[in-house]
Amino acid sequence: MTPRLIWGFSLSAKALPLLRRLLDSGEIDRIATPPESDHWQSGELSHLLSSEWDRSKAFVAVGACGAITRLIAPLLGSKQDDPAVVVLDEQGRYVIPLLGGHGAGGEALARSLAGRLQAEAVLTGSSNSQERLALDAFGQAWGWTRGEGHWDGLMKAAHRGEPVALQHHHGNPRWQELQGLTPIQQESSSQEQLHVGVNRGGGCSWHPPSLWLGMGCERNTSLSLLERSLQTALQEHNLAPEAIAGIATADRKADEPALLALAAQHGWPLRCIPAEQLAGVVVPNPSAVVEAELGTASVAEAAALLAAGPQSSLRVEKRIERAAAGEQGAATLAISEARTQWAPQRGTLHLIGSGPGQLDLLTPDARAALAQSCIWVGYGLYLDLLEPLRRPDQLRSDGQLTLERERCREALDLACQGLSVALVSSGDSGIYGMAGLALEQWMALDEAERPGFQVHPGLSALQVAAARAGAPLMHDFCTISLSDRLTPWEVIERRLKAAAQGDFVVALYNPRSQGRHWQLERAQELLLQGRPETTPVVLARQLGRPEEAVTFHTLGALPIAEVDMLTLVLVGNSTSRVEGGRMVTPRGYPGAELN
Repeated sequence: MTPRLIWGFSLSAKALPLLRRLLDSGEIDRIATPPESDHWQSGELSHLLSSEWDRSKAFVAVGACGAITRLIAPLLGSKQDDPAVVVLDEQGRYVIPLLGGHGAGGEALARSLAGRLQAEAVLTGSSNSQERLALDAFGQAWGWTRGEGHWDGLMKAAHRGEPVALQHHHGNPRWQELQGLTPIQQESSSQEQLHVGVNRGGGCSWHPPSLWLGMGCERNTSLSLLERSLQTALQEHNLAPEAIAGIATADRKADEPALLALAAQHGWPLRCIPAEQLAGVVVPNPSAVVEAELGTASVAEAAALLAAGPQSSLRVEKRIERAAAGEQGAATLAISEARTQWAPQRGTLHLIGSGPGQLDLLTPDARAALAQSCIWVGYGLYLDLLEPLRRPDQLRSDGQLTLERERCREALDLACQGLSVALVSSGDSGIYGMAGLALEQWMALDEAERPGFQVHPGLSALQVAAARAGAPLMHDFCTISLSDRLTPWEVIERRLKAAAQGDFVVALYNPRSQGRHWQLERAQELLLQGRPETTPVVLARQLGRPEEAVTFHTLGALPIAEVDMLTLVLVGNSTSRVEGGRMVTPRGYPGAELN
């Protein structure tokens, strides 16, 4: 099983606040601290590193590169086996992947840390300096596992500018939209070859998680029997074990020791499917005996097909393996192939609130998630605003403004394939953004087919407008969208009347467009029923962008014709006032006691 632990340590106690920040954010898993004092005693840190070296995925070290290099030098083995080592300075301004930049994921970790800390990732590899795709590392971001091959030769040939012959047989092909970064040709006489697919051999290989094992077995079947059945099937069909995404079986086998052990041994998820779902799958080799016992005519074939996602097919039909000497039980095995790749347990959908578009207003949490994602999905204008942060190895997928559901489906499907995907909204994705729509679609999936789902907050237009105007939100406030595309206008009117009656400060989103020109005037009429015409109003347009304009008006003399969909209208309550070019809403009403 691949090591997952990421340690953080420093040469002195000064950097502990920085490490705790990374620990709290989930960038590292553990912190190594001096056991008895503010400084490490002789040999203590070296002993800890040597004991954890082979079990860890990476180390994040705070200190001088020279000191860290001397510390880890005795532990170095090979680039195929060593963990990544990333070095930070004590102020967290620079992030340097010292060891394992490609194969161990050091550069990817450095980028994520830099995004989190708003630091600079110092990458010195030739792929970065020449803006080429790192052929020996890029597949990790696409959920793939690196297979066999002469990778040094491939990378040296790419560095010399020699063409690389590509054969893409399976897995998401959209990475090829990035192929301008490296000399890849579909047909070439080059000796260096790159294969992407589920088969073994044939040069340097990346294996997408496209194969699902369907397994059934008698109670207390031996683990060795399952292993032998699997290895035989893989060898006979020339399939790479690195392409296996997981194991699927009937839910009655959820506690089967050998199945649990096989999954744990390889780090594969074990999906246990109810018999009634398995019974609905058409398979080539149904069994009346199995149906009488479990209520489904197939376990192995049906489970494999269901687990491999939509439009999957059987690569290996059901085969039966019986006990050899010293073993017990019997097992069935089938192997399915996903349409492209399918590994929801490996993928994550990141809901990004990009703020108003000004990069210095993007939260560190959102920056880190963007750095981790291999595809950015969003409306083109929002992606354009983030474009300075996008690396050449990250793909963007532009969508149209009104096709929100389609963008959510695309992003969720990519995450189910095992990818880290950023779905971008302006402002905060949970405020009139994409988070709710994406979450509804995520909830509609079977629990076992849900990828990770993380919402990363951003600054909403409401917050930025308030900051530009002064302090208008110091008392109760509400937001109301005037768009009746998804909400009946009579409902919107009820909310406006309630806001007017309750004397809320009101932020009006989507106030006016070419097709909706009368709603803002009606909102003005309703709000005037609860507050005077002199109530201050802020019009904040194009916040965080070069065309930004923030102006003050009154509710009775609102310049409605100047308002469009890029404007946020902020209406004060009965106590709000403007002085010195700033708007304030007092924390309490006249006569109220402030504690």
